[in-house]
Amino acid sequence: MTPSDSLRKKAINRLTANSAIVLSFIVALEIVIMISPFAFFFYAVFNPFLLALNQSAITRWLTAFFLPHMIVPPNQALIVIRILGSVFFVAGMLVFLFCAGQVYLGKLLRKGTATKGLYALVRHPQYVGLAFAALGLAIMWPRFLTLVLLSVMLLLYYVLAKDEERRMTNRFGESYNAYMNRTGMFFPRPIERVFTKNPGLQQGPGILRAGAIFLVLLTVIVGSGFLLRAYTLHHLPLEEVSHVDVITITPEDLPIANELLPPVLEDSVVASKLMSLPRKTGDRLCAYFIPIDYVMQGMIANTGDEWKLFEQHKTIGMITEYILHPFAHLTGGHAHHMATMTHGPEMYNSPMMKRRVIFINISAEDHELKSPFDDFDINIKRTPLFFVDVHLHTGEILQVQDTPTGSGWGTVPTPMF
Repeated sequence: MTPSDSLRKKAINRLTANSAIVLSFIVALEIVIMISPFAFFFYAVFNPFLLALNQSAITRWLTAFFLPHMIVPPNQALIVIRILGSVFFVAGMLVFLFCAGQVYLGKLLRKGTATKGLYALVRHPQYVGLAFAALGLAIMWPRFLTLVLLSVMLLLYYVLAKDEERRMTNRFGESYNAYMNRTGMFFPRPIERVFTKNPGLQQGPGILRAGAIFLVLLTVIVGSGFLLRAYTLHHLPLEEVSHVDVITITPEDLPIANELLPPVLEDSVVASKLMSLPRKTGDRLCAYFIPIDYVMQGMIANTGDEWKLFEQHKTIGMITEYILHPFAHLTGGHAHHMATMTHGPEMYNSPMMKRRVIFINISAEDHELKSPFDDFDINIKRTPLFFVDVHLHTGEILQVQDTPTGSGWGTVPTPMF
């Protein structure tokens, strides 16, 4: 192989790796694009891919979500995980930017290899920062697809790091070898020694070694996602009320739903709609019991243009709040209003005194759904039917309205919980 061929191969490998890393961030940043005015253009390309994955039971899980996204995390463990998502993302990006500044400043001042600051702790702090940022994004927008791409990204970071170290050793010789011997690759040396017998040993990743690393990463990361999903499902604010499976946005609303839903189901208009549904044996009826002004209701069903977030043109403010105030978009200040409300006409007519009940038909092609937890299986079909607005104080039904097929984002697979 000639020197030009070698350089060309290195350039292609690096371009491939960087392209895969960029792709993983684009998928993880879907939540940003989803609420931006560019959502239409993004999903013109991305949604056919998601729908193709949804066609088969073998790949459908890739579009599913493994952590709560449309409800307030129902216990302390899930609350901590969601907060860690924001912490990891912000801290990871700060580490990456700080190290990038250090490297480029060093090149500008011709100081040679970066070995100080965070580079004195690990040899590749930029990759560590990006890895934590990607993990934070995967928690904030928890599709299984983001976990698979996170596994790919981590493998590529390892391959790139090995290639960089080989080139640095060829260029700087013993001085870089000494740096490698006293500094861990991705973890500080004392921690790295626990997992690696010869942490300073330099060897190329090799196809078999890279494949083994990828399988371990994929098993641990995706397996953790499935465990978190199972844990989440069994802690949802979910209950069967009058043969309807009710899920609420906050655990505090579940007792209210227990009280209000039976009279709603007995209303003549609602009862007539439910009786006329073309449902088959084994289907279940799910009802999302939400604040009437719940900002993310468009992900459940198409309840109106005002809940299509990509039409609101508030992307920067919404994503900043989403990262720095993880649950504000879920509660919408509802808990605060409930704690401070006063009596009078303003309270009676306030959105905080109203709830929206969105009815969804849940069906499966090859098996019967036997419990409320089955409503959130990966291999089920969800069909929005209609929604009912009800007053908390009087139980008065304020509105009954049909919903179009799909969600506010059309056919885009959206979170279930």
